[in-house]
Amino acid sequence: MRVMVIVKATKNSEAGILPGDPRAPAGYENLFEEMGKFNEELVKAGVMLAGDGLHPSSKGKRVRFAGGKKTIIDGPFAETKELIAGYWIWQVKSIDDAVEWVRRCPDPMPGEESEIEIRPLYEAEDFGAEFTPELREQEERQRTEMGKKPAKR
Repeated sequence: MRVMVIVKATKNSEAGILPGDPRAPAGYENLFEEMGKFNEELVKAGVMLAGDGLHPSSKGKRVRFAGGKKTIIDGPFAETKELIAGYWIWQVKSIDDAVEWVRRCPDPMPGEESEIEIRPLYEAEDFGAEFTPELREQEERQRTEMGKKPAKR
């Protein structure tokens, strides 16, 4: 089972506070090191498929779809409970396995109350007969092609 593990944004993540920032609360000084060790455990266990931190929403945009129109909305976005500061994609045996990994995770937002959400990703078998063999083949081709392209940094 694949899951997306979502690190929810906080006031500090939305302010762009990173380790080394004088505004950072206690606990931030070792955050990169602690998360690096945790990510290494995930990789060695074959759990981590992808993961990244996200810039604050002030650098983002939203596109709202309504009545056939698309409206572009510039960040920042007001409610941090609705925002994501980072994510992982994990391959785990079960949702309970993902919960056990999150229990081992360092506090992603030291000095603030923070939250991590775990959501299963849809797999081909979840869609039933509507996901035809042709559509499955198309998806497989797309996944193969995505895997060939180097990540842009």
